[in-house]
Amino acid sequence: MAVKSFRPLTPGRRFQTVADFSNLTKKKPEKKLTKIKKKSGGRNCYGRITARAIGGGHKQKIRTVDFRRNKSGVQAEVIALEYDPMRSARLALLQYSDGEKRYIVAPVGLEVGAKVQSGPEAPAEVGNAMPLSNIPVGSTIHSIELTPGRGGQIARTAGSFATLMSRDGEYAQIKMPSGEIRRIHCKCQATVGQVGNTEHENIIIGTAGRNRHRGRRPLTRGSCRNPVDHPNGGGNGKSKGGGGRQHLVSPWGLLAKGYKTRHKHKTSNKFILVRRDGRPNKLK
Repeated sequence: MAVKSFRPLTPGRRFQTVADFSNLTKKKPEKKLTKIKKKSGGRNCYGRITARAIGGGHKQKIRTVDFRRNKSGVQAEVIALEYDPMRSARLALLQYSDGEKRYIVAPVGLEVGAKVQSGPEAPAEVGNAMPLSNIPVGSTIHSIELTPGRGGQIARTAGSFATLMSRDGEYAQIKMPSGEIRRIHCKCQATVGQVGNTEHENIIIGTAGRNRHRGRRPLTRGSCRNPVDHPNGGGNGKSKGGGGRQHLVSPWGLLAKGYKTRHKHKTSNKFILVRRDGRPNKLK
């Protein structure tokens, strides 16, 4: 995928870039695999705003993506590459030999007409899903399960991937996209390859109207507000700390910098070997 730029005829167009959709082969989604998305505007079931700066935007439909890949041993053909407004990655529409159609996240190099398969008997090729015990060490993988049969949860965004580093007994050591090295059971399934649309990180929004089209409303910084409206507000002139010696916090007083949000005694700590900052994990 390429990124398109524009002539700087307006200030908004000067740095704006958009994705090139020339590799997509189908415009309308598969009707049986879509459902309506109801927009909440950031409000919960009581009508109170719990997530700010959300509202408006274009109508979207949810594509039902097959992250479990539980149709084991049945070969499928890629019949289309599609756009998904709900995620940064592209989708590949599969048609199995029995006629069923399913969506998967499209990896790099997967083209229309390619054959893919899932299960222990599948070869280690791009787009095939299989247990970690069957994938060669050193392979690039994505859509990794954390619990066998639950479906892929790790490395699903555009351009992301993990690396199968080694296997030790019933567990495999996976280097996550964050740099963290974690143990995952060898029965967990993963898909071979890197998630496609790798140029997504180079897209520049450029204009405020384009953000409104995506359903993102403006949000004022706390340091620009008054002390009555935000803990970081007030002060004479521009200041990073809100005009005083207080720490940067959220509107409700939760520390914004340097505050560790991960629970010290979390159950999954024992599966982390190296933390994402490169230090060995001591919270076991």
